[in-house]
Amino acid sequence: MNIIIHPTYLPNVAHFVAMTNSDEIIFEMDDNYQKQTYRNRTYIYGANGKLQLSIPIIHSQKERQKYRDIKIYNSENWQSLHWKSLETAYRTSPFFEFYEDDIQPLFTEKFDFLLDFNLKCLDAIFECFQINLNTSKSQVYEKEVVNKTDFRFLANARKEKPFNFDSYTQVFNNKQGFISNLSILDLLFNEGPNALNYLESQSIDL
Repeated sequence: MNIIIHPTYLPNVAHFVAMTNSDEIIFEMDDNYQKQTYRNRTYIYGANGKLQLSIPIIHSQKERQKYRDIKIYNSENWQSLHWKSLETAYRTSPFFEFYEDDIQPLFTEKFDFLLDFNLKCLDAIFECFQINLNTSKSQVYEKEVVNKTDFRFLANARKEKPFNFDSYTQVFNNKQGFISNLSILDLLFNEGPNALNYLESQSIDL
């Protein structure tokens, strides 16, 4: 199966289920930026439940902007805050220390553009999984795609449908129970090398 999908910030489990069960991944590079999507946000499991991490962006006066042109507002110390949140949430998870050195540099290197940063995050996570996926980038925007499955809807945080993914042990299970479809880091820090087996065993109903 060939798919087209948005590069998002520390993508959720659904994104990775789609990617790891595909033959070729085409990253959408030419769409317009939309607010309230996973392009600049992700969710993790904090001590009080679901916690949103959002990358601040520089808002333009233009009515429409290409996703690739969106700049990060680096005057805010968001990277340090996000890393502290991840540490607080996952320091006691089974595999945090195993992957810490791969993930932590994402929160020290400055990036001007959101899309570039999101692609860097994907590279780091692929490295953690030790997988080589067949990826390419779109050249033009197509509203309707042919010969590929369109998973671009997964970036929409406002209209997210529930996913019946299997549960796995999470750090704060005893507080809030299982929370599905968080950032892939939740799965990675809790399941470690078994995370890939988990992803390959899940499916998304279109």
